[in-house]
Amino acid sequence: MTTVIPIRPLETVRRGAPRHTPKGRQTSPPARERVALLCAGLAPRADLLIEHLHRLQDGEGALRHGHLAALAEHLKLSQVEVFEVASFYHHFEIVDDDAAVPATVVRVCDSLSCAMAGSATLTSDLKTALAHDSSVRVQTAPCIGQCHRAPAACVGQRQLPHATVDAVQALLASGDTGPRELPVPEASELKQLQRLLSGELSAEQVLAELKASNLRGLGGAGFPAWRKWETVRAQPGPRHMVVNIDEGEVGTFKDGHVLTSTQAGAPQVLEGLLIAAQVVGIDRVWMYLRDEYHDARVLMQRELEALQVRLQGLRAQHPGYTPPSIELRRGAGAYICGEESALIESVEGKRGLPRLKPPIVALHGVFGRPTLAHNPETLWWLPEILAHGGAWLTSHGRAGRNGLRRFSVSGRVKQPGVYLAPAGITLRELIDEHAGGMAEGHTLYAYLPGGASGGILPAALADVPLDFDTLAEHGAFIGSMAVVVLGQHDKARDAALNLMRFFEHESCGQCTPCRAGTTKAVDLIQAPVWDAALLGELSQVMRDASICGLGQAAPNPVDSVLRFFPHEVGA
Repeated sequence: MTTVIPIRPLETVRRGAPRHTPKGRQTSPPARERVALLCAGLAPRADLLIEHLHRLQDGEGALRHGHLAALAEHLKLSQVEVFEVASFYHHFEIVDDDAAVPATVVRVCDSLSCAMAGSATLTSDLKTALAHDSSVRVQTAPCIGQCHRAPAACVGQRQLPHATVDAVQALLASGDTGPRELPVPEASELKQLQRLLSGELSAEQVLAELKASNLRGLGGAGFPAWRKWETVRAQPGPRHMVVNIDEGEVGTFKDGHVLTSTQAGAPQVLEGLLIAAQVVGIDRVWMYLRDEYHDARVLMQRELEALQVRLQGLRAQHPGYTPPSIELRRGAGAYICGEESALIESVEGKRGLPRLKPPIVALHGVFGRPTLAHNPETLWWLPEILAHGGAWLTSHGRAGRNGLRRFSVSGRVKQPGVYLAPAGITLRELIDEHAGGMAEGHTLYAYLPGGASGGILPAALADVPLDFDTLAEHGAFIGSMAVVVLGQHDKARDAALNLMRFFEHESCGQCTPCRAGTTKAVDLIQAPVWDAALLGELSQVMRDASICGLGQAAPNPVDSVLRFFPHEVGA
């Protein structure tokens, strides 16, 4: 016997009244008004989503659910698009509409140089001292670019070098937790740019000097600058440029030093930017500055305004000159955005997820256009090269290497800081000639030649030249030239654990080898005796299958310990 199920008319299936509002969280008039007030002056564009989120975070101390919904409506984005971006970046905190948020967040750096200087004790002491103050929250944070002034903290938006409990409490009591106003740098006369615009220098001559100088990218990869220029220049316009000032690599702080120097600092970087833009044919530039550099952000905003005034005069002198538009963009606490394609995703207002390659960004970058990606220090060198000639730069160097390099030096040395030294200098020479020697009570035990990613080398290799391509046979690389020095009281295995925890925290999570591999490595290397075979297999998988350099280089510290410090791990 067949059972017949009657079909109900459609009108009887519908339940409830017809929907007159969009699905999801509804926006309220107060939320719309607050968003409109805090974001006044910002164009309601999707690529400016992160800038809008910063306005809300700065104004409210957090991102409230109702405000995120109102922002989505304001930018004509779906709520999930806004939420996924807001939840991706470390410096954004999402809370309920009625949640209480602290007036000030104190972030204590827990990365390697600061950890060696006692940041864990500082964090514990601060939490005890401020336990009864509900207006303050103390938390740890990855590298904030103050490795040479460890331990360091960020109180609100005020970086605090050589941080102590008393110093933090004094800042909180004064309420002076905003960015410092840095000294006005010496203005640039744009002499080399004027030579280019007047015809004294041709674009081909600039490229020739660039080739003669052997200038390479100074953000980590070391790719020849002239080759980038020729690749992008050969593409149909419009062409774009991004300036990568997101130096989140542990131990790296040279770009912040370059930008904030009062002599030939930010103005010279901007002149280099304009020279590159003129030769390559760039029409739009985005300068992506890490959010930890609040002081530098205020400085750069001021310098960009001053530059526009100077450019008006140049346009009057050279009627055919059209400088590129320049936007300063603010990162939001994501180390992965130091990878150029992830940075470009962030510039477009998205999560900073690295892109699969090919195509490379020189062919398909910001908004799909050919894009020149440079580090600020690389741009800083352009006016110097044109003033002195490419051969002048290559006349410097040691051990068969050519050029000059800026090293960020921190750890167990007497005088941590940024030092301009000949290419090919050794670690021992760098410490003795520039950093004042080893700190009292410490002898050289190990060092990181290239930040968190560059590996850990023993004191026995302190006489190897520090430059591109010189450390590969030892499983290390110079990268961003961030040198962290360890003494005899330090352990390489502890350094590796600190670095791997950093990579675990900073992995974007897009690919399984990196996301799961960093977590698994952190677990494995906490064992008293390391499983060398399993760690070796894990390392190989991460190197072979990770999408970007983070996952590919993350195993370097662990591999270095197994290779050079097996006595520490029983391997």
